Amino acid sequence: MKLSRNVTLSLALSAVLILIAVGCNKNDAISQAGKHDAINGVPVPSIEETKAIAKDGFIFGLPIVMYYTSGYELFIDPTSSQYKAPLGQLFNEARVFTPKDTAVITPNSDTPYSLAQVDLRAEPYVISVPAVSKPRYYAVQLTDANTFNYGYIGVRTTGNGPGDYLIAAPDWNGTTPPGIKKVFHSTTPFTVVIFRTQLFNAKDMPNVVKIQADYKLQPLSAFLKKPAPSVAAKIDFLKSDADIAKKQFWEVLDFALQYIPPSPEEAPIRARLASIGIGPGKKFNMRDLSLEHKAAMLLGMKDGDEAVDKFLASGGKVINGWNVDSMFGDRAFYNGDWLKRAGAAKGGIFGNSAEEAMYPYTRITGTGETLDASKHNYTLTFAKDSLPPVNAFWSVTMYDGKTQFLIDNPINRYLINSPMLPGMKKNPDGSLTLYVQKDSPGKDKESNWLPAPNGTIYLVMRLYWPKETPPSILPAGEGTWQPPALQVAQ
Repeated sequence: MKLSRNVTLSLALSAVLILIAVGCNKNDAISQAGKHDAINGVPVPSIEETKAIAKDGFIFGLPIVMYYTSGYELFIDPTSSQYKAPLGQLFNEARVFTPKDTAVITPNSDTPYSLAQVDLRAEPYVISVPAVSKPRYYAVQLTDANTFNYGYIGVRTTGNGPGDYLIAAPDWNGTTPPGIKKVFHSTTPFTVVIFRTQLFNAKDMPNVVKIQADYKLQPLSAFLKKPAPSVAAKIDFLKSDADIAKKQFWEVLDFALQYIPPSPEEAPIRARLASIGIGPGKKFNMRDLSLEHKAAMLLGMKDGDEAVDKFLASGGKVINGWNVDSMFGDRAFYNGDWLKRAGAAKGGIFGNSAEEAMYPYTRITGTGETLDASKHNYTLTFAKDSLPPVNAFWSVTMYDGKTQFLIDNPINRYLINSPMLPGMKKNPDGSLTLYVQKDSPGKDKESNWLPAPNGTIYLVMRLYWPKETPPSILPAGEGTWQPPALQVAQ
């Protein structure tokens, strides 16, 4: 899953021009402000320092803002077109995602979702899962407001049997109740719980719905059939959507940080953000800044956004045009690498950790040319016995190259995955070719057609529960299996 396209920055050219224009003279307002400036009587960093803080602060804060905005649209604002359910209530989606789903970018259309956001301040919650028969794959991903994947329930980690599991706030130190198989600690009091249940085909949906009906999420007191504790203080949530997050990034970050306990590795960036009025106990407002500092903040954000894009383009190992990297994980995985965390969020927030799923992605051919279906047709060929090596299943999903959303197409096909293999045609030598293009390759090849937009392409391959022994895509970027290159169709 990934957050809305507009959360990624689109800065006003006029603001950039302001800073350029006033920065031409050493005696101009910027230089003077750099020597001595104040917001409400509190000295602030120089213009250059402000710009540097804004760059690093944007990189640090992007996943937090994306998480908050996605959570607000999905679980807080009932007027949002993306709203699913109130806090603490599990919502089952009895369908796969389509182009109409825009709360997250690069959405997975392989598995119907069951979603919830939980407030753990008053008490822990209990997740209960039923027995899920083989070979069906399912996973419950636990992701907190830091976008750390702090735990998994499912066939890979806990098996196919039923069970009850507890999720708790970082400061919870209560006694584990009888019957609870495992306790997971979030690093924040708010956490998203994401169930993915494999769908074999359209006729399989009733079976998925039955499984979803047996997923349960309830407060610990309800699980124990005891009186509930005192409710946590009511929160007047700051409104946020894609447009607000773009225009009021710092205000949203400032609000969200009060519900994210600081960790030791955050101390330097938290201190720098505090120096410009961002963080718990503060109330940041761009209107408090001088014109020069506003421009510096915007330019710093622009630099930060470009750094994230550069990381996404080259941060992982590029193999046959595919970026193959391990992007998601827990707190120890990131270990203060905020650029990697930001790249993961912008590339696809709420993505799985590598051991649960790998996500090779590409915008280019094997020789480096941008994928553009308005200019070319493409093919993706897996050699005989060289399909993606997985314990569960794999897919290749098509997205619009600009928005990273699923695309409308005449056959309503957004991906090709391994459950579709029996209905696909293989080549005489046993290889499998996918036809990646905007127009039909012909009736005889439509079973292998992955419809493309009339423009640039963003392709994501998903390997669920990747095999760990050769051939394997693991370790990321060094595995014995490599994704094949896209080629211009001859």
